[in-house]
Amino acid sequence: MKYKDYYSILGIERAATEDDIKKAYRKLARKYHPDVSKDPEGEAKFKDVAEAYQTLKNTEKRAAYDRLGQHRAGEDFEPSRDWGKEFNTQFNDGQSSFEGIDLSDLFASFARHRGGSGPAAASFPIPGEDFDVAAAITLEDAYRGTQVTLSLSVPVYDEQGRMRREARAVEVRIPKGASNGQRLRLRGQGGKGQNGGRDGDLYLNIKLHPHALYRVDGFDLYIDLPLAPWEAALGGTIEVPTLAGAVNLTVAPAITSGQQLRLGKRGLPMPGSGAEAGDLFAIVKIVMPATIDEREKALFQQLSEGSTFNPRSHFTKEATNAN
Repeated sequence: MKYKDYYSILGIERAATEDDIKKAYRKLARKYHPDVSKDPEGEAKFKDVAEAYQTLKNTEKRAAYDRLGQHRAGEDFEPSRDWGKEFNTQFNDGQSSFEGIDLSDLFASFARHRGGSGPAAASFPIPGEDFDVAAAITLEDAYRGTQVTLSLSVPVYDEQGRMRREARAVEVRIPKGASNGQRLRLRGQGGKGQNGGRDGDLYLNIKLHPHALYRVDGFDLYIDLPLAPWEAALGGTIEVPTLAGAVNLTVAPAITSGQQLRLGKRGLPMPGSGAEAGDLFAIVKIVMPATIDEREKALFQQLSEGSTFNPRSHFTKEATNAN
């Protein structure tokens, strides 16, 4: 018979755990299932994957397979008679004879003599398809949490195993604190499994809509805080919008453009952290009026004549140092 490397077929090491075997099978069965795969050899690969899984998932059959030794894939070999006696594998002649049989037949016979059923009679569990869906939400939705309706195209199988796709609406709750680029996993919300296979998962890729006021960095928010020249000079109390409502912010006199003022825990909530949240940073921007009337012009002129402030004093210092 020709040797089949079941470990190689599943892409796992010979020391793989049961969990490793299941994960590898689910991934490959979903990839090569005839109703899903675009690979022209997908059906044959699917059968090989199912055959490998049926052998390696069973402790006794895996032990029997391992005792066959390790050979090159496709290499001709024959189990010893001692192997047949040890694992009680009998064929039509009542002896441990393996002439002219296939490896899959060998383990089908092995299963029958131990009360099981061979791969030919098995209905292999096929895991459901996983879905990746983009979920675009507003910053306010991320702050409070929200519920969205997603339209999915899911595979549905009839009694003959033929697949068709149909639209399915799924209501999904997005917890507060969802951040841009975050990937949320919803177990069992993907495609339905077949033959007892587990249902697939639904992955939500969170995308935040751009906001008119705020910029987002993780759980922190940034907002530009425009100040008139006199507000920057005199200081005072300025009302600043936050996602939870407006708050009063104290601005110190003689504040400069570009300075950051921190409002603690006024950013996005951190999932699972109770009262923890990011911060809101107000970035000072000193803004001139678009137009200046005669009275305002006179006041600025008066300030210009009475002030000793020189915003370009460092020019003189640099010129002196250069000389």
